[in-house]
Amino acid sequence: MAGFRRGLYEFWRYIRSHTSDFRHRADIPLLILSLICSIFGLILLSSATKALPGRTYLPVQILALFFGLMLYYVFTILDVDIIADKWIALLIFETFIMLLLVPFGVSGDTGNKGWIRFLGIGIQPSEIAKVVFIVLMAKHMTYLKEYKDINSVRSILMLLVHFGYTFVLVMFTSEDLGSAVVFAAIFVVMMIVAGVKLYWFLIGGAAVALAIPFLWNNFLDEYQRQRILAPYDPTIDPTGWGITWQTTRSRLALASGQFTGVGLGNGVQTQTNSLTGKHTDFIFSMAGEELGMIACLAIMLLLSIIIIHCTLVGIRSNNTMSMMVCIGVASSVFFQMLVNTGMCMGITPVIGITLPFFSYGGSSLMSTFAAMGLVSGVKYRPTPQQFHRY
Repeated sequence: MAGFRRGLYEFWRYIRSHTSDFRHRADIPLLILSLICSIFGLILLSSATKALPGRTYLPVQILALFFGLMLYYVFTILDVDIIADKWIALLIFETFIMLLLVPFGVSGDTGNKGWIRFLGIGIQPSEIAKVVFIVLMAKHMTYLKEYKDINSVRSILMLLVHFGYTFVLVMFTSEDLGSAVVFAAIFVVMMIVAGVKLYWFLIGGAAVALAIPFLWNNFLDEYQRQRILAPYDPTIDPTGWGITWQTTRSRLALASGQFTGVGLGNGVQTQTNSLTGKHTDFIFSMAGEELGMIACLAIMLLLSIIIIHCTLVGIRSNNTMSMMVCIGVASSVFFQMLVNTGMCMGITPVIGITLPFFSYGGSSLMSTFAAMGLVSGVKYRPTPQQFHRY
């Protein structure tokens, strides 16, 4: 116990010793962008939850923002290479937090059991695991790229086993297809940036195409199959009042807002609770109804700037590990933005993917700030000695 207390004390001294350096070396523009998005999200959340029972949404999100800022600071000053060197501990941690869902997982509004709730607080382990997965995959790909041949059969099989383990773990424990798909998108983008040859993607695509009929018929319920096909097959729900109810209401909200919106707190779909998930998966539609297309464009612009910024930080790092971490973070935000806005507009299936910084969810907000802290940490650390001459 004494050793543990001393370890905590040393960690606290290390954190405090970097306070001055943080102001000068951290990625302050990224922090400001993240704060702008979060405050914008709080404004939307305050209106979206006005007509909902219970008044804890806004306080919980504000508290999550506070802890998110702390995580941004901590992950900025911690060296991601040192963290990644403890990859066995990270893998055990990732497995442990996901397996907690087996005995303690409860359903959310989406029907999966991806949350752990205690004392009125919900934690979504997959959000935490996503940040760990980015670090682990970046470490793995960096090792294969710098010390092995990343395009060898052995390397590709190792990467597929790594990804497959995480994908199955998420699906088995949480039954959350949306979260699992985000992991898959991160993996594919990181593979591309790591330099995996095109022919491996063609082989992988062919294998997935052959496996889809089996997976479709044996691992998805009829309801899930209909939700996936609904945006592309109008005969599944011709009236729009069945399985596509959420999408129908979402599109009505977006259309009624037009360019400038009907005013904060005045949305018909939002304030009558006709738009379900208006504070989570469909907060983009809520913004469109009450603040108009201009708000939707602002949201997409802010997130796009963050994505581009993270990518540029990675490219300029001149370090494979740092670049892979930044690309992993950027791809996560990009894919979530793409699918979430597509869900709201009715052009992608409704699979329960939140909008980073904006959707309600403490786990999502804190993990996003932790991920941004990893990117900030890349800028915080000096360029490796071998790149100084450039």
